[in-house]
Amino acid sequence: MAETTRIRDTIDTGPRFSEADAFRLNKLFKGTDTLDMLGTMLRERMAGEVAVVSSFGAESAVLLHLVASIDPATPVLFLETGKHFPETLAYRDLLAARLGLTDLRNLTPDADLLAKRDESGLRWSYDPDGCCDIRKVQPLAKALLGFDATLTGRKGFQSATRAGLPRFEIDKTDAQGRLKINPLADWSSDMLAAYIAEHDLPPHPLVAEGYPSIGCSPCTTKVAAGEDPRSGRWKGWDKTECGIHVPGQADDSGELPPGYDPVF
Repeated sequence: MAETTRIRDTIDTGPRFSEADAFRLNKLFKGTDTLDMLGTMLRERMAGEVAVVSSFGAESAVLLHLVASIDPATPVLFLETGKHFPETLAYRDLLAARLGLTDLRNLTPDADLLAKRDESGLRWSYDPDGCCDIRKVQPLAKALLGFDATLTGRKGFQSATRAGLPRFEIDKTDAQGRLKINPLADWSSDMLAAYIAEHDLPPHPLVAEGYPSIGCSPCTTKVAAGEDPRSGRWKGWDKTECGIHVPGQADDSGELPPGYDPVF
């Protein structure tokens, strides 16, 4: 009697996307209009399940308007850290209503983790990496488990660390190969301004007050003329990113450094 060939169930543990995939997509869409590229990615589901990660900051209206014009039901993830300017929260609600975004998700930090590691709410003042980890990195990582790709509003001109930003890359914070799409990577500030004017998009109210890049209120300051737009973020610290785009460093102790005495 011939031996029966057995078919075994297997689980695909490979990454969603690889560096080769990102390279291929960058080549495929080279020179393609941003709206056309986004339309293809979202309508044809070339990247699987996609979410927009938005800070509802200074230029967020551009990417959100582009996405809403294609599919307003695309999930939009907002990190509600508990430390935002009131103006940002109001702007979030205004844009969501104006653009007809139907799946806005506010991600909040774990309450037990906050009580354990930031009971005073002052961790930002002595450990900004740890604060970002609790309030941004961990909530976003949990929310993104069900997504294959994210859309970000990062632009190459924003800072020296973002120069040469590609349209497609692999998320370095995700071991499973999540794709990161940066539709506005090669847009200039003039292009953004022209798009905002053409579509009559409301500006973030803090931009006119000297804040070209807006994050949590304790760690965001005004920017002087000629400085990188993101130079007002974590001023005085050797820190340029919160950790959701590049791996950050977190202090799990939850303790104040010896001799630390915050003065406000």
